[in-house]
Amino acid sequence: MFDLFVQFVRDTFNDSDGFIPLHEPRFTGNEKKYVNDAIDSTFVSSVGQYVDRFEEQIRTYTGSSYAIATVNGTAALHMALILAGVQRDDLVITQPLSFVATSNAIAYTGATPCFVDVDLATLSLSPEKLAAFLDAQTEIRDGHCYHLASGKRISACVPMHTFGHPARIDAIVRICAAHQITVVEDAAESLGSTYQGQQTGTFGLLGTYSFNGNKTITCGGGGMIVTNDEQLGRLGKHLTTQAKVPHPWEFNHDQTGYNYRLPNLNAAMACAQMEQLDGFIANKQQLAGLYEAFFQTTPYQFVQQPANSQSNFWLNAILLNNRQERDAFLAYTNRNGIMTRPAWTLLPSLPMLSHCPHDDLTHAQYIEDRLVNIPSSVRLT
Repeated sequence: MFDLFVQFVRDTFNDSDGFIPLHEPRFTGNEKKYVNDAIDSTFVSSVGQYVDRFEEQIRTYTGSSYAIATVNGTAALHMALILAGVQRDDLVITQPLSFVATSNAIAYTGATPCFVDVDLATLSLSPEKLAAFLDAQTEIRDGHCYHLASGKRISACVPMHTFGHPARIDAIVRICAAHQITVVEDAAESLGSTYQGQQTGTFGLLGTYSFNGNKTITCGGGGMIVTNDEQLGRLGKHLTTQAKVPHPWEFNHDQTGYNYRLPNLNAAMACAQMEQLDGFIANKQQLAGLYEAFFQTTPYQFVQQPANSQSNFWLNAILLNNRQERDAFLAYTNRNGIMTRPAWTLLPSLPMLSHCPHDDLTHAQYIEDRLVNIPSSVRLT
């Protein structure tokens, strides 16, 4: 069976004997033109027309009122948590199945991640598990939610749209609102994915995206914060620009700021990639359809987009029957030039996060034991 998959991937990507990566970028538009233009302008750092253009493209695409370009997705999430009011010694709820950047951004604020299980259908934070955890283990005092066991305030919740598949974000936002918890969406992987017709990243008070080299569109790094809150939108741009007070020549800074703005050189590439985003997603959705048809004849489950969603299918995934079979599949495919990867090690299993509070994580453990990501690049035609 494994050999049939390897041959299918080679046929699908029109590569009979080469190495097929998990997800490689595609530069088939105006990338070189815009980057050369940025170089010619001499504005290659965090000020330039392409930074402004990229922010406008994201505002328009997502329907957000404000977009703040940052140097990477982790910086975007860190700043979004600061804007959401997360403070040292708070708890921030998130999911155990996520890239480590999610918990790192929480740690940067001095807060502690608190892990609640995922939903098997979406691979993202489970609304049912979240509601059960909050009802059983927290209380509302003085307009804030407190964790009973630790006595700490739960100031925010960070659901992550896993592999580009939308979480049931409306339910998550509703549950958090009832418990006085701010939602900050980690939409690093899901630009272009929609839930009930609305872009992921736009349901919470703030949302963040990543444009790392392995994302659906990339500028080598890069991130973005989106929000509809005017005060937070303006403050976010100010803080990410070293909190510098505008003046023709003086260096005045009114609070602790961050060197988090995206360079114009990267933004130039991002603008060209944004022009191709819808085509990339259509291509990836077609690839997902091919995978779905192939795996219908196998003992393995292809991870489909959740109900009421349109996924960008950033990384396609399958579920094998157990960890032993998962590891055998990983070994065979990688040995034969097809790059595959397991799901991330569950975050509470990492040494620096082992002390963090968590609820029952049965679903996340089930997925970790079985899930494999398979080649998901935009196919060249």
